[in-house]
Amino acid sequence: MVKDKVAIITGSARGIGKAIALKLAENGAKIVICDIDEETTNNVAEEFRQKGFNAIGIMADVSKMEDAKTLIKKTIDEWERVDILVNNAGVTRDNLLALMKEDEWDSVMSVNLRGPFNCVKSASRQMMKQRYGKIINISSVVGVIGNAGQANYSASKAGLIGFTKSIAKELAGRNILCNAIAPGFIKTAMTDRLSDKVKEQLLSSIPLKKLGQGEDIANTVLFLSSDLSNYITGQVINVNGGMVM
Repeated sequence: MVKDKVAIITGSARGIGKAIALKLAENGAKIVICDIDEETTNNVAEEFRQKGFNAIGIMADVSKMEDAKTLIKKTIDEWERVDILVNNAGVTRDNLLALMKEDEWDSVMSVNLRGPFNCVKSASRQMMKQRYGKIINISSVVGVIGNAGQANYSASKAGLIGFTKSIAKELAGRNILCNAIAPGFIKTAMTDRLSDKVKEQLLSSIPLKKLGQGEDIANTVLFLSSDLSNYITGQVINVNGGMVM
């Protein structure tokens, strides 16, 4: 489905990002593992190569434009193309608005919203030359419905949806498709640490009565990365077990 396509996945040394990278690799893509910790990034890239996948690791702090430019340059130096960009890197700094510090707001906006801007701005030049590209931004269910205690995170993810729709309109003429995925509650190391009571409360809000898996998001990324989605752009796909309909 994505054989020999060059795919950059930010925040892909762990969690959902790693699941996305693995799914694309299993389907023949050339993978750029990108994360903020250099050792972990390189270790995961080596793990992929040991499995027989074509992968490199590039450390980058996507909140910094120079790092984003370097990420794209190194990818092009290695494979001469950038076909798929998945903006997955994100952080949370949860707090009630009355207690939220400026740096808690700024750090979330810097990674979650400035990061995708930096990466898309850097990658789109190459994609326009190719007259081909798939950009997939990982938003969140709280970017659609909001969440108490997450004003910063919700705003950043809602902003990412607006960003997605805008660049979809700007880049469509060059055959660059831009879509967003809004995951619901996904089983991760973070959700594993929640108390049974909190888990019960979460499940009560999900019609399917179960948490999602990283592979659920990865499967949706694979679809949007492949030729099966060549007439889909500017959309937000909710992958949340029915929380938002």
